[in-house]
Amino acid sequence: MSEKYTSLGLMSGTSGDGIDASIINSDGVNKFETIKDKYYEYDSIIYKDFHFLKDRIFNFHDLKKLSKEVNGLERKITLFHAKIIKELSINKEEILVGFHGQTIYHNAMEKISRQLGDGKLLYQLTKRKIIYNFRENDILNGGEGAPLTPLFHKLIATQKKIKLPTCILNIGGISNVTIVGLDELFSKDIGPGNCLIDTWVRKNSKKKFDHDGYLASIGKKNEIIFEQAQELYFNRNKEKKSFDTNDFDISFSRGLSLEDGTTTLTEFTGSIIAETISLLAKNGKTFNNIIICGGGRKNKMLMKIIKKNLSQKIKIKMIDDYGIDGDFVESKAFAFLAIRSYKKLPITFPSTTNCKKPCTGGKIIEN
Repeated sequence: MSEKYTSLGLMSGTSGDGIDASIINSDGVNKFETIKDKYYEYDSIIYKDFHFLKDRIFNFHDLKKLSKEVNGLERKITLFHAKIIKELSINKEEILVGFHGQTIYHNAMEKISRQLGDGKLLYQLTKRKIIYNFRENDILNGGEGAPLTPLFHKLIATQKKIKLPTCILNIGGISNVTIVGLDELFSKDIGPGNCLIDTWVRKNSKKKFDHDGYLASIGKKNEIIFEQAQELYFNRNKEKKSFDTNDFDISFSRGLSLEDGTTTLTEFTGSIIAETISLLAKNGKTFNNIIICGGGRKNKMLMKIIKKNLSQKIKIKMIDDYGIDGDFVESKAFAFLAIRSYKKLPITFPSTTNCKKPCTGGKIIEN
């Protein structure tokens, strides 16, 4: 019997609003059990600093010029993680910590994926076994460093006895799919998820996101802007395997009202997700159903648009229907990947990130 580990996964998504934390027990191979899930919202200073810095990176595209700001924010984020670890891992000295950090910049073409989070400092603060920097080894072996969750998606599908092949759609800041077949594991980022909608709402109101898709439900889509944005997107992004929120911007919606901009961006996002999934199906990636996780599943208008634009009648279900909280799939995944990294097992594969060979993942600090 494989040895089981207790692991705490900490995931800060591209929306930059807080940290999802999950504790699981797992052998890192074919079983997992959820112990606890909890969300920690960033305080106002970290939230504002992160989004201000992301905007600056988008304009400068030069992390070196912003090193002072990056290092200052990294320390704040690391201290925030340390508080969470101390709260959640009481009396669990042997717990592993899968520390993803906060993605500030990801560009597979440049072979750069930068997550804010100081693994060494986190170890000094908590004295826990820290597994971090999950993407670097994949990139060094020719991969794009993303997506990293497919192996855990596969575990969910097999453990929950979901009929294969199936497609798991995660809608976070970026949207990505994993297709779990009988003998295949395929994944790719497919475009924007919540990032455009969140950015628009944040810049044009005092809200952080469009709750339940309400603003999108009362606005009107601008057809000209929508069609131009779609054409530009598909011409630019046909071959990409992974994206960063910096790959997209909301400038094409400039001049629209809050509501009309939200509607147009939601229609654009939903159509991209649906059409890309439909293209995968046309190109031989078969699946019986689509199972949706991530924060975007709560946006009712986005879900409506995705269903409307799918080219074939595929059954759509929420991952919550299988007893898994769809808000915490990625944090569970990094708890699982921490165990695999600790056991020196691969976490990425040629069919998931385009790496040349199966790759082990995170760096380990334990003394």
